[in-house]
Amino acid sequence: MYRRNRGGFLPFLFILLLVIGGYFLIRYGLFSPSRQAVHLVEEFYEYEQTGDYSNSWELLHSTMKERFPKGSYIQDRVHVFMGHFGADTFEFNINDKRKLSNWKMSKESKVFNFVYEVKVTQSYKGKYGTFEFVQYVYVAEEKGDWVILWDFNQ
Repeated sequence: MYRRNRGGFLPFLFILLLVIGGYFLIRYGLFSPSRQAVHLVEEFYEYEQTGDYSNSWELLHSTMKERFPKGSYIQDRVHVFMGHFGADTFEFNINDKRKLSNWKMSKESKVFNFVYEVKVTQSYKGKYGTFEFVQYVYVAEEKGDWVILWDFNQ
């Protein structure tokens, strides 16, 4: 009587494909540094979009937090974007990203070995019409976390 081997090749092949797929997903996909940088920028602007400036402030680099204390940051963001622009919210698009080496936030700041530069375009529809605001956002690693920086070089 012929008996079929039920536990052989297919389960092994399935596990092998999962391992290989997981490796490529981690190495080149969702968990790559550039993808993490873009995800952080998306998260930052989603908080800003809903007026949750407290949580967006938490994503800033410690140098940015020193420059903009939390209370002042929240007041300024509400005042400028909601008050001056007359807009309740905005849409945003992430257009480009690139990796930069030896970048500085300002002339006085430390050098970052590498950062990701992400171009963000915010679109507002307010009491003064429709307009777009382009900002370059920089993402660096600080103490194992990805954080937001802006360029203050002039």
